[in-house]
Order: sequence, then C-alpha cells, then structure tokens
Amino acid sequence: MEMSGRTQKDLAELFGSRSRASEVLNKKRALTIEMIHKLHKEWDIPADCLIQPYHLVPKAA
Repeated sequence: MEMSGRTQKDLAELFGSRSRASEVLNKKRALTIEMIHKLHKEWDIPADCLIQPYHLVPKAA
C-alpha cells in the first residue's frame, strides 16, 4: 500500500468497511476470495501474491 500511495481509508472503501480493513491490516482476519478479487481487479495486485498463506494474530481469550 505504501508503494502505491494508498491508505487504510482507501482499503476500507474497497472492502466497504473500516473495521474489516483494520482487521486485515492487523492480521486479525484473513483475506477472503472476494477481497483478493477486488484487490487484484481494482488495485492491479497480482492474485498470486494475495493468496500466499500468512499467520493471523491469535484472538485474546
């Protein structure tokens, strides 16, 4: 996002939710297929980069 000059607000507009964007950026929620598709289509991010597995932050008990 930094390289393209995009902000969390831009991501929230793409996802339709500020909290959803925050959860994804803080690795509390994984990207869905729909999110990957939007990022690929709208921001021209290669889909193969978006489907790589990554660890989520465990939820507090």
